Amino acid sequence: MTSSADSAAALLEDFLAYTLAGARPATPEAARGACAGGVRWHWLDEGVLELEPARVNETTRSVLLSAGVHGDETAPIELLSQLVADIAAGRAPLACRVLAVLGNAGAMRAGERYLDDDLNRLFGGRHARVPHSREAARAAALEAAAQRFFAKAEGAAEGPLARWHLDMHTAIRASAFERFALLPHTGEPPARAMLEWLADARIAAVLIHTERGATLSSFTAEACGALACTLELGKVRPFGENDLARFADADAAVRRLVACEGASPQVAPMPRIFTVIGQITKQSDALKLNVAADVPNFTPFARGEVLAVDGAYRYVVQHDEERIVFPNPGVKPGLRAGLLVVDTTRETLGALE
Repeated sequence: MTSSADSAAALLEDFLAYTLAGARPATPEAARGACAGGVRWHWLDEGVLELEPARVNETTRSVLLSAGVHGDETAPIELLSQLVADIAAGRAPLACRVLAVLGNAGAMRAGERYLDDDLNRLFGGRHARVPHSREAARAAALEAAAQRFFAKAEGAAEGPLARWHLDMHTAIRASAFERFALLPHTGEPPARAMLEWLADARIAAVLIHTERGATLSSFTAEACGALACTLELGKVRPFGENDLARFADADAAVRRLVACEGASPQVAPMPRIFTVIGQITKQSDALKLNVAADVPNFTPFARGEVLAVDGAYRYVVQHDEERIVFPNPGVKPGLRAGLLVVDTTRETLGALE
């Protein structure tokens, strides 16, 4: 018989393997405990683990770290599992509350991006539109977990450092900027604290959304008041085939964030900033995307070029230069088949708060 101590050790030492195995604590008492340095842990749901430092007060930061919202984006999943193990063993300091989330466990087991519907298009209540989808229940559960986690921070220090959410992904295709981030629309200029953290993580480019989205980071920004972003940290690869050294800068910055340490002493340039100015929406399966199958993210196109045709629908470049990000004609009708962005670095940095 496996003891509760053995189960806790398995959970903390390899959160990924524990989750992929579909394991769960045998009793409510076995779902919580303490580890190195007095860190308290609480298993809340499949792939959802809360960690708290020994001392928590009104100034304690709350950080949601999520990975695997797309099940085939494995490198951030492996990094998050290793961070949990290092915190539990005392190898990584923890000075804030952390909610570690492995998003789409079913898709992770299958080695697929999703099972029925793209989980990262179902937040903000959109899961109610597809009640029979296997991702619908998971989206609702993750929304509730995020809200409960950040609700516990009520009364804590307000401001741009109180609540953070980093949703970590990898991209399907190559990119002119290997590591980039997307900031959800909040109606406010981007926070200097976030852009400085992204610079510390060696993120080369940032996309700023101008409309509300259906992603997990959009939900936490809007519903939970979190300083949130989606991170694209490299290329999609199967479990075990990632060169995690390529993710070292971002991993180190995440660890400094949860340890409440300052940025690396090596000053990094601020990211290049782009603003989303349009998207290609798939109208039907007749969509023709006039973009090569292997074109990298951020490839530029000139005014007048026709990027997509779908019946009467056409997307024509309206600016002198627009760059395409996430071109993907294989999505379901009604979903985004590509984002178009323009360079706005100078204007955006000038508007920082």
